[in-house]
Amino acid sequence: MPTDKAQPAFVLVRPQMGENIGGAARAMWNFGLDRMRIVAPRDGWPNQKAIAMASGAGRLLDEAMLVDETAHALADCSYVFATTARSRGLTKPVVTPERAMEIAAEKIGAGEKVAVLFGPERSGLENDDIAKANAIISVPVNPEFASLNLAQCVLLTAYEWRRQTADVVAETVEMGKSDWAEQIEIEKLAEHYEGRLDEAGFFFPPEKAEGMKLNLRNLWSRMPLTRADVQMLHGVMRQMVRWKARDE
Repeated sequence: MPTDKAQPAFVLVRPQMGENIGGAARAMWNFGLDRMRIVAPRDGWPNQKAIAMASGAGRLLDEAMLVDETAHALADCSYVFATTARSRGLTKPVVTPERAMEIAAEKIGAGEKVAVLFGPERSGLENDDIAKANAIISVPVNPEFASLNLAQCVLLTAYEWRRQTADVVAETVEMGKSDWAEQIEIEKLAEHYEGRLDEAGFFFPPEKAEGMKLNLRNLWSRMPLTRADVQMLHGVMRQMVRWKARDE
C-alpha cells in the first residue's frame, strides 16, 4: 500500500524505456516518494525491464496509475510542474528543482494536490503537455549538454523534495568508539606538552617563550580532539621522553 505521507505525484509522460521507468521508481523511493503515474508507456505495461531495474522499489510500479492521456493523470491536481530543458515560447514561471519543491511543500501542506510532469527520453514534453502546467522546472545544467536521463531528472527532483520535507543535517561527524574530549582533558594535554617541551629547551630564546606557549595552547584549542586522540598524544609524548631517557 502507498505510504500515508502527503507528497507530489510524479507523472511519467510517454516513457520509452522500461529501464528508465524502473530507475525512476527506484529514485523516487530513495527519497520516500511512492505516487507514480504513467501516461501511455511506449512498450506497454507491465514491463519486465522496468520491474528488474526498480529492484526494491517494484511496489511503486505495481501501484502506479496507468492512463492514456496526460490530462487524465492530472485530473485531481490543482498545481502542476513540467520539467523541460528547452525554452518553449510559453509564458510561465521557471523555477529550479529546489524552488519547485519548496512551492510544492507549501501547497501540499495547505491541502492541495501537486504533480510533476516528466517527458519521454528522446524529445521531452510536448508543448501540449507543458501548457497544462502552472510552472516549469528547469535544472541548471551545462547548456552545451542539457539533456537529462528520465531517471536522473526524477532523482534530482525527488532529492529536493526530501530536502524540503525532512530534517536533513548538513554535516555530521561519526564518532566511532570515542567521545569528544572535555576542556579539562585538553588543558591537561597542553600542560603535559608544555612541561616536557620546556624541559627539552624548546621554548627558546627566553624572550619568545611566552608567545610560543600561547601559540601552542591556541593550537590545541583549534583541534577537534576526541578522548582517544588525547590519550594517544599523551602516550606519544611519554614514549618520546622514555626513549630520550634510555639513550642517555
